[in-house]
Amino acid sequence: MGRIILAGDIGGTKTHLALFEEGEKRKWIVDAKFKSADHETLRSIVKEFLAGHPGYDIERACFGIAGPIQDRKCKATNLPWIIDADLIEKEANISHVSLINDLEANAYGINCLEKNEFFSLNEGKKHTGNAALISAGTGLGEAGFYWDGKKYHPFACEGGHCSFSPENDLEVQLWSYLRKQYDHISFERILSGPGLNSIYRFLIDEGIEKEEKQVKKAMENTDPTHIITEMGMKNVSASCARALDLFVAIYGGEAANLALKMLAVGGLYIGGGIAPKMLNKLSEGDFMKRFIQKGRFTSLLLRIPVKVVLNENTALLGAAHYAQENSGT
Repeated sequence: MGRIILAGDIGGTKTHLALFEEGEKRKWIVDAKFKSADHETLRSIVKEFLAGHPGYDIERACFGIAGPIQDRKCKATNLPWIIDADLIEKEANISHVSLINDLEANAYGINCLEKNEFFSLNEGKKHTGNAALISAGTGLGEAGFYWDGKKYHPFACEGGHCSFSPENDLEVQLWSYLRKQYDHISFERILSGPGLNSIYRFLIDEGIEKEEKQVKKAMENTDPTHIITEMGMKNVSASCARALDLFVAIYGGEAANLALKMLAVGGLYIGGGIAPKMLNKLSEGDFMKRFIQKGRFTSLLLRIPVKVVLNENTALLGAAHYAQENSGT
């Protein structure tokens, strides 16, 4: 067996670790998933994972983490963790550990996917140039792909924390509703799992929609985001369907903002765990309507290919790819 690589996708909800043999882009040897909130540190998860899979001589590791990376350290955005690559190297006895932003890991992973692992919202006309990735899940991540003339170079950003900008009267009302709860209304406050629940509560609390008894009862024992998505997609709840419609419209608007900032003529990718669960809403709702609703740049946005990433392990594959390609960084 060749050299072994440890890869990890570290999110606010779950942590997914796997061991890869060098040269393998898509197939891991062993893997395990952990509920992130049940652990005090990433180091404790790594220790538990390695103890459960002994006998592997791990040379390199890479972890994609939801949060900004500085000086080989990261304060996770949606977890009370400070992750230190040097400490992981020491405690896990790994020669080299890399930390990259989770969206950067997703971006690297996109190069490992097959054509059937994407769902097209807009075929567009792909041009040579930059691309971009937006990903709503536990939070809202964004990343870019810089084109140097020969290949793409993924890079992270924290665009999901930029200020939400309402585009119609209903969204102004939503902003005002959230302003009573938060000092800063970022796009992540809306375009995320918790954000979808906030949209639903806004519609109910402001009397725009009525809360059905079946929805209220279902939310007592299950994550509200799951209920809103499931009942909204099945159209068994008008309030949930309305929440999804508003979510999708705002998602399209922010995706266009990102595409313009990156001049993503090479394509706009939609990652994260939410999009694959609402493909019909994304394709039939206002996502693309809002995506191209940018005045003089409508024609440019119409030409940008827009695709949903269907493989839920994209960030994990990207972390493994990064570890193999960047052993000296």
